[in-house]
Amino acid sequence: RRQQELRELEDKLSESVSFAGKAALSAEEVRIIERRGTEAQGSGEYIDFAPQRGYFACKKCGRPIYSSEAKFKSGCGWPAFDKCFAGSIVTRLEDDGTRRTEITCAGCGGHLGHIFEEAATPLFKKRSDQRHCANSMALQYVKHDPPGGTGEET
Repeated sequence: RRQQELRELEDKLSESVSFAGKAALSAEEVRIIERRGTEAQGSGEYIDFAPQRGYFACKKCGRPIYSSEAKFKSGCGWPAFDKCFAGSIVTRLEDDGTRRTEITCAGCGGHLGHIFEEAATPLFKKRSDQRHCANSMALQYVKHDPPGGTGEET
């Protein structure tokens, strides 16, 4: 029964196999993706979503960013990922004194969230020392395999 419920949720949240970005972003999506905003902690639709297939793409341009295997529950209040597809993101140290590393989409430059370096612990499903905290509003779940040519996870 749980598997059936998960499949139904995956189907409900998924875009089509040909997802190439959202045609028109909402005002809140513009605030987050184009103006480097952050959605309220605990408010994103992907926080507790744990798909068994597919990937997460940039909502603005459709570029594959994270595989479903990269997602893990971190308790930070935003969807968390431990790896991304090679060449999918650009990082930069923020100059606002927070010492955070910003994640932007390599395809369109849209703000996705931040990376935090921390030791992996047995409490979380993590495969690296990185925790990518992403805004749900900056991502789009796609239940299908990523397009051919998508780089390996790094």
